[in-house]
Amino acid sequence: MAKKQVIMVERETFEKNEKTYFSYFIKGNIRGKDVKIAVAPPDKGGYTVLDIVFGDAMEAELKITPFEIKGENGNVISGNTYSVFTKDENGEVYECSVKPYRNSDKALLTMLAK
Repeated sequence: MAKKQVIMVERETFEKNEKTYFSYFIKGNIRGKDVKIAVAPPDKGGYTVLDIVFGDAMEAELKITPFEIKGENGNVISGNTYSVFTKDENGEVYECSVKPYRNSDKALLTMLAK
């Protein structure tokens, strides 16, 4: 049985209008090409939640949760939801939903997670 691949979400600082912010991304290699996949919280308020999840760390583990929804017409829609999580020294889990930033990031993340 193959071991589950652990994907880490990293963050780095950037400056805009004399303020410092974090950007969040996943580094990987797909078919020999290095990629950097941007991720973001589902809404603007999620950046505060991400700050809490990451704490002082510069990386957190990505959690991938598959889903399937059956529509009224019988069509099945399937995909993945994503979140990042960390555990503190007491085992307390901190988690926040994230999504690929652009459509190209979504395609790359789908390829990387296979």
